[in-house]
Amino acid sequence: MSDLTPRRSKDSEVTLSVLMLPADANPSGNIHGGVIMKHVDEAGGLAAVRHCRMRTVTAHIDDMSFLAPVKVGDLVMFKASVNDVGRTSLEVGVRVEAEDLRTGQVRHISTAYLVYVALDDEGHPTPVPPLIAETEQDKKRQAAARVRREYRLRREEALRAAAESFTE
Repeated sequence: MSDLTPRRSKDSEVTLSVLMLPADANPSGNIHGGVIMKHVDEAGGLAAVRHCRMRTVTAHIDDMSFLAPVKVGDLVMFKASVNDVGRTSLEVGVRVEAEDLRTGQVRHISTAYLVYVALDDEGHPTPVPPLIAETEQDKKRQAAARVRREYRLRREEALRAAAESFTE
């Protein structure tokens, strides 16, 4: 049985900093979106594990938009924290920022929301600790996460219904 003691969002915060290298880029020197997405998932997964202290798997990634390009030589920070939890799942928000190390300019690149499911030793979904929303910002992020969860559930229902109509 896992420890289900309620935990604060700030206790699971993660900042992953990665220097973007030529192997991560296209011929124009722009970093591939998939490279950014991989690191978003890594940072989000780390925050999820820090919250529940057990293995987690990625269940859903909301759509991602890239607001600015990332270039070779940029230092990219992936800042992740738990926004809300369900019974066996967690929503983690990841903010992506890129710093031009020569000028010090920091650009907001993307914000992503991911859902992770906690797994027990046999690989089955297992309960996660409740989240303590301490600050006003924590409470706002939690409320927004609950809206996104309802949207995901309604969208999933609609997709299931559409899929069933194809099999009839």
